[in-house]
Amino acid sequence: MTDTPKRSTTTTARHPDCVTEVRRGNTVLVVSGYFKQGTTATATDKMMKVLEAESAAGGTAAHAM
Repeated sequence: MTDTPKRSTTTTARHPDCVTEVRRGNTVLVVSGYFKQGTTATATDKMMKVLEAESAAGGTAAHAM
């Protein structure tokens, strides 16, 4: 039998920086996002990097299909 390591619950619970819900029929997928604390980059800066990389790769991302 495999022992599952127990996680400490003594740390302060952190709220997600962003939450997205995607509905498909009767299924709801909830995705919580966390950004690195203490960073100087904004969410907009991060998204611009993603879009620039996608554009340089030819724009064949899975969501575009």
